[in-house]
Amino acid sequence: MALRILGFDADDTLWHNETIFQLSHQRFADLLGAHAAPDHLVERLEATERRNLKLYGYGIKGFTLSMIETALAVGDAALPPSVIAELLAIGRDMLEHPVEPLPGVVETLEGLRSAGHRLVLITKGDLLDQEQKIARSGLAEAFDAIEIVSEKSAATYARIFGRFGAGEGEAVMVGNSAASDILPALQAGYWGLHIPYHVTWTHELAEVPDDAPRFRRLARIEDVPEAIAGIAGAAVR
Repeated sequence: MALRILGFDADDTLWHNETIFQLSHQRFADLLGAHAAPDHLVERLEATERRNLKLYGYGIKGFTLSMIETALAVGDAALPPSVIAELLAIGRDMLEHPVEPLPGVVETLEGLRSAGHRLVLITKGDLLDQEQKIARSGLAEAFDAIEIVSEKSAATYARIFGRFGAGEGEAVMVGNSAASDILPALQAGYWGLHIPYHVTWTHELAEVPDDAPRFRRLARIEDVPEAIAGIAGAAVR
């Protein structure tokens, strides 16, 4: 058994993402502060986001629509049109936010490619938004393939890794989200390397037992090559 492909998540694994959403949550709460308490506003917004996922999917555009929907529900007839304009500006700022690789990302990806590994970027969300972030990150050339999907499931990983000829235990998924990156990959029979980000969207929270087969929890992305070497060594033995 050999590792045929290494999969990498993008948002909050290769570059910052959730912190941008958290800052926008705060801007939303500040803007609507005259209509409800900040905690209540954030709770209402998060509930609207979750409800709209099946309609809008993941991404900034859906988040912006959820902000507007929540603002209209909270402010009712008293909501001035200028608030809607401000919410659209928040969404625009998010879409135009600089995309810079997290520390150690460039060096780690270069090292893995130099070692002969095939890398595939697997990210979910709005197609145009994700394409633009990948382009601005400057990381596209580090990958043999890029997959932008609407949802990450065991079937998603089986389809993508299977395309590269990777059977059970022959691919690794690296990411910050236990719910999207790790558990589905494990369920599909692959390895999962979890690198927690310092803040996680509640929708992406999940528990992965530390003793689960084919699971490793890492402190930073620079630890990936050593983990990969350990997995490959275990497979050889």
